[in-house]
Amino acid sequence: MLRSLYSRLALALLVVVLLLGSAGIVSTLLTTRLYLEELDQQLNRDLAAHLVTDSLLLREGALQEDNLQHLFHSLMVINPRIEVYLLDGEGRILTYSAPAGRVRSERVSMGPVRRFLDGGGPLPLRGDDPRKPGQTRVFSAAPIPAGATGDAIEGYLYVVLGGEAYQSVARMFQSSYILRLSVGIGLGALLVAGATGLLAFRLLTRRLGHLDHRMRELRAAASDEAGDGPTGRRGDEIDRLEATFDHMAERISEQMEELQRHDRLRRELVANVSHDLRTPLAGLQGYLETLLLKGDSLPPQEARGYLETALRQSEHLGSLVTQLFELASLEAGAVKMRKETFSLGELTQDVVQKFHLPAERAGVRLDARLPEDLARVEGDLRLIERVLDNLIDNGLRYTPEGGRVTVALNRVNGGIEVQVADTGPGIPEEQLPHVFDRFYRGASSGRAAEGGIGLGLAIARRAVELHGSSLVVESVPGRGTRFSFRLARVDP
Repeated sequence: MLRSLYSRLALALLVVVLLLGSAGIVSTLLTTRLYLEELDQQLNRDLAAHLVTDSLLLREGALQEDNLQHLFHSLMVINPRIEVYLLDGEGRILTYSAPAGRVRSERVSMGPVRRFLDGGGPLPLRGDDPRKPGQTRVFSAAPIPAGATGDAIEGYLYVVLGGEAYQSVARMFQSSYILRLSVGIGLGALLVAGATGLLAFRLLTRRLGHLDHRMRELRAAASDEAGDGPTGRRGDEIDRLEATFDHMAERISEQMEELQRHDRLRRELVANVSHDLRTPLAGLQGYLETLLLKGDSLPPQEARGYLETALRQSEHLGSLVTQLFELASLEAGAVKMRKETFSLGELTQDVVQKFHLPAERAGVRLDARLPEDLARVEGDLRLIERVLDNLIDNGLRYTPEGGRVTVALNRVNGGIEVQVADTGPGIPEEQLPHVFDRFYRGASSGRAAEGGIGLGLAIARRAVELHGSSLVVESVPGRGTRFSFRLARVDP
């Protein structure tokens, strides 16, 4: 749910608004109640003292029942929320104005009473509620002197200002219009603040969201080109930007390593091309100079041998230049596909026949296994022929004398698979990922080290990719190597 920074900020703001609203309502009710209690106790601070002055409640430890009943009756008529208790000097309840059986405590703690009489402590000051043990109420209290002089205290008049009736009134107050209006105004202010905050968060995170969208598009495009799908982790925009940054940093590092590797291969290419081109050029130049200087004195047979050698060097030089140009054209997309329907079996037979003589010279057996009912395929005949040429030439180059190179065609899943296998020394496992790289040549000897500059397999792979397929290599060191690719079959 919370996959965007805006949604997380909105949730945080909602939580803050709810907490502030709840705290505001609770504090309003609490402070209002405390204020009313303080005001009530402040206004009625001397109530108990006036009642003691106006009425004789105790005389020599005896209750004055008539005076007490008259006092209780008068107070209930004037203010029914007041409850009056007559205490002795130790705080024991002697009598009270509440209905019989409602008072559950036998005494009142004298600590709050003495603090009230001493005038200490801020108001509201709470004392025991005889009706509900463990609970407190605001009160007024006054000592009842003994005798006319008032030197001794015979008891205390304890007046609870907010009894049970007052608690009912307090609940009514909590549902009053003024309170509802105050709470409504507070909630309205919180809603306005929340809406303003959400709008501000939207404006602040909009550009971040736009940047995240652009970065995800860039990453998706880069991932498609690299062949690995998007792998961004879940989270908000910041989490995704962090993941995209890490991914891009990793990709940049890989590309830098790839550039360094290609730069190394480029330098090797320059060295290899320089060497491979210099050798036939030097030979060609040497034989031509010999013919130019000694042409009239050389026997015809020797002069012809020089010319044939110069021709071979010229053909080898042309082959190297052609490979370089062909690979550059394939990778630059300058080669236009000329698709046609042709018999892959006949083409393979022709290419194999072309390599029979070089195979005999190398002492390698070249076989072709072609089914008679092989269907036709669609593709660029010239490029497919070039692929077969390069694969067979590569097999012959790396297969020692007495070995075998086999070209086979097989039906597979609506297509035709072409396999070129040899019985050469194989390719070491660490070299397999690089056999199709441009200008790459593994360690070789003998015929494998002659003539090539590591472009044949790169050309073959690119030509196969233009047909929507891929060139696959499998090799077991000491047992040989097999290259394979597939072409779509065209049913008659």
